[in-house]
Amino acid sequence: MVLIKKVVILVPCYNEEEGIGIVMDSIPKSKLNELGYEAEVLVIDNNSSDKTAEIARIKGARVINEPKQGKGYAILSGFRNASNDADIVAMIDGDSSYDIQELPRLIEPLENNFADAVVGTRLNGKLAFNSMKGLNRTGNWFFTFLARVGYKTNVTDVCSGFFAWKKCVVDSLVSHLESNGFSIEMEMIAKMSRMGYECYSVPITYNPRNGKSSLKPFKDGISILHAWLRNLNWKPETLPEKKIVAFNESKDIDGT
Repeated sequence: MVLIKKVVILVPCYNEEEGIGIVMDSIPKSKLNELGYEAEVLVIDNNSSDKTAEIARIKGARVINEPKQGKGYAILSGFRNASNDADIVAMIDGDSSYDIQELPRLIEPLENNFADAVVGTRLNGKLAFNSMKGLNRTGNWFFTFLARVGYKTNVTDVCSGFFAWKKCVVDSLVSHLESNGFSIEMEMIAKMSRMGYECYSVPITYNPRNGKSSLKPFKDGISILHAWLRNLNWKPETLPEKKIVAFNESKDIDGT
């Protein structure tokens, strides 16, 4: 019997025609297959005006259109459309600034039940020259410090766009998320902490992005700070039942 598991890779995109093809071509399918995973790519096109969706389809992605503008809306749409039979859900930005070939390193702590969610940290990883402006780096350090103090989390980059979760975490998290923009990552980390999920970081590589960024440092920084404040006293009505996922008991290749 050949055991097979599934990782759904979410790629929220807004006008990322310069990067999405690179991301799709770089998915380490052979390495994931060696680990027992098949990969399904779900590109969430956030009402792009360029050829993002067309390129994604040509490269083999399933494309979902999310007309409401904002990264938070795109991520929520991805969560809701992730296949029910997925074992792991991952997320990566579509601008090719993150190296998706490092995805197996985010999966490994989930496989071993060391963590329920893993965030790729740029601040403790490899920052390529000119990949992050000084203002953005300072802001990330500041917000990460606030999250570590306020939420007692072990995450070391709360503005990262590279995540991996056990599917059960996504299923219990999605109904609690409210952010519609770039503050979504802060909200996810805050609420995972409050829900009792183990969330850790692993170092990753960060390169200069392809295409123009839609991030507005001051406006979005205020939104991230507001999300931090808003969730300081947030608690779920009931804590989710913690599940120890036995990945070695996944489906066989025939789905039985």
